[in-house]
Amino acid sequence: MNTLRFLADESCDFAVVRALRADGYDVFAVSEVMQRSIDRDLIDQANREKRILLTEDKEFGRLLFVSHAESAGVILIRFPGNARSSMVQTVRRFVQEQGSQLLGTFAVVQPHHIRVSKLAGP
Repeated sequence: MNTLRFLADESCDFAVVRALRADGYDVFAVSEVMQRSIDRDLIDQANREKRILLTEDKEFGRLLFVSHAESAGVILIRFPGNARSSMVQTVRRFVQEQGSQLLGTFAVVQPHHIRVSKLAGP
């Protein structure tokens, strides 16, 4: 079992959840337990549980950088329809290569480009 833990919001493609679980990660998928979650509540839950948030919703970036909410980390997945076939493998490889360095960061994962920014501390 890998020590990194994740919280996948409803926008996160479930193929990513399945792949990370297959790699031994603890992934809590919001879509399995509720519909229409509130973004701020998910940020708070992920932070409390020390889980990195997996999302395809750009709104989380605004919430974190504008409100300076505490976060264990976020991976924003931005793959257009014509590139989605490489999405799962790209996210898997990124998580495997970066590991615990992802804690406290905001990462944007796109086809052929990944940007990682450190989040402000509390």
